[in-house]
This record gives sequence, C-alpha cells and structure tokens, in this order.
Amino acid sequence: MSPTETATGFRHFHDQLAHLKQRLLDMSDLAKSLIDHSVEALLSRDRAKAEAVIAGDRELDVLEIEIEEQAIALLALQQPMARDLRFIISAIKVSNDLERVGDHAVNIAQSTLRLTSMHTVITPDPEIAEMARRARQMLGTALTAFVRADGAMGRDVCRADDEVHALHDSVFRILLTHMMADARTINVSLELLLVSRNLERVADLATNIGEDAVFLAEGKQIKHRAEAGTPRAAGT
Repeated sequence: MSPTETATGFRHFHDQLAHLKQRLLDMSDLAKSLIDHSVEALLSRDRAKAEAVIAGDRELDVLEIEIEEQAIALLALQQPMARDLRFIISAIKVSNDLERVGDHAVNIAQSTLRLTSMHTVITPDPEIAEMARRARQMLGTALTAFVRADGAMGRDVCRADDEVHALHDSVFRILLTHMMADARTINVSLELLLVSRNLERVADLATNIGEDAVFLAEGKQIKHRAEAGTPRAAGT
C-alpha cells in the first residue's frame, strides 16, 4: 500500500470514529429529551405527552442498533488498537446504557398514564423534579466525558450519583409517611416511588458511562470496586 493510500485509509477510519461519536451524542440528546418529557408529563399529568415518550423510544432502539453495527464493522475491518479499540468497545456498552435510559423514560410515562386514572393526588414534585434535573445533567456530563476521553469528568459523574440516591431516599420517606397516614394514598405512592426508582436508575446508567470514560482515558476499570474518591453505590 502506498503512503497516499495509507493516509487516505487513516483519514477514513478517523472520519468513521467521528461519525460514531456524533451518533452517540445524538442518542444521548434523544435519551435526555425522553427523560425530560416523561417527567414533564408526570408533573402535569399529560397523557398525550406520556404517550409521545412511549412512541419516541423506538427511535432510540434504532440508534442503538446502528451504533452497534458500525462499531462491529470498525472492529472487523480496521483492527484498531489502544485507545481507539477501547473507544469502539465502550461505544457498544454506552449505546446499550442509553437505550436503557429510554426504557426508564417509558416506565415513567407508563406510571403517568396510570396516575391519570387515580383520584388521590400526592406530589413530592420538588424532589422528583430535582432528581430528574440531576440525572439528566449526569447523563450529559457522562457523554461529554466519554467522547472527550476525560477521566476526571467521568469521576465527577460517579461522585454525583450519591446525591441522586439521597433524593430517592427522601422521596421514599415522604411517600412512606403518606401511606402510613392514609391508606388511600398507597397506590399513588407506589407509582411515584416507581418513578423515583427509575430516575435513580438513570443516574446509575450515567455513572456506568462515567466509568467507561475513565476506562477510555486511562485504560483503567473502576467498576464494581470503590476507588478513592469514586464510591459506587451497592447494586449498581
């Protein structure tokens, strides 16, 4: 192969990597949008918006398949090494995490549909809205850390996970108080607790992506063990 052909092949490979990064960012934007809209639907008890979230999840599924196919093709045809290899392998995992974020948005939308048929109203809205804001912020920061291969930013995401877990605990205590005081609130409380749990899981998935950013940047796995300064919540 001539030097010109080598240079052309190198540029083509990096163009493909850039496209893969962009599709991950597109997927992240869509996942964040679905979470936003699912929580907006919940807080306003908007059935139409909840149904739109459920329908919109299909686009996220399609993006996951596209990213996985492109990543596998790059592995098979380009035989990448070092950081490029880590990026492509991690991109498959990240796309799966983002697809699961969409599933959690759908779960919240489905809870909203059920809540609209209930007459009892209790709303720990500030806590749930704050959980959604923090989880969404974590998701955006995690993707930025990943595409930039920024290990320090990835660790910041891991640390932020504790704040969302604390909010989930607060929602649980509020709803438990309602259920103990009035049995008529049990069904509504259980639905809101399910919403809170789904938002907590979104933060956990963002933490997964933050850990992948550390792996990409440093070639170091921090999953499943507490590294100094990056505690990992049990069960995540």
